[in-house]
Amino acid sequence: MNMFFNQYMDDMIKPMREELTNAGFKELMTPEEVAETFEQTKGTALVVVNSVCGCAAGLARPSAIASLKHDKKPDHLFTVFAGQEKEATAKAREYFEGYPPSSPSFALMKDGKIVGMVERHDIEDNDPENIVGKLTTLYDEYCG
Repeated sequence: MNMFFNQYMDDMIKPMREELTNAGFKELMTPEEVAETFEQTKGTALVVVNSVCGCAAGLARPSAIASLKHDKKPDHLFTVFAGQEKEATAKAREYFEGYPPSSPSFALMKDGKIVGMVERHDIEDNDPENIVGKLTTLYDEYCG
């Protein structure tokens, strides 16, 4: 039964993963990969905490992708998947100092440090233009 459920979940979330990876986001799958990536990345990075959680997740992924059409954008794109790679997500959240766990969410980092966050409550019940606007405001402030 558990093997069947795991395959079902993998099949269900595959398009959710691919939506971001096809747009250039690199999946971080382990805590070690998160730590190494965040510690070694110079410049700005958008980290999407991906999720299957309802309409907020359905708004988050397309909004993150649409935000990349802005003149200023992050140098690097990463994603962790809450509820799937739990340890990697927990490790990423250690870097989001001052923000409670939230999924889906977006963290903008600069030289491995958090500089801005768009949390679930900023995403759910919002329209994509406003979500993109929250991200591009951060890009304008922190991205070259």
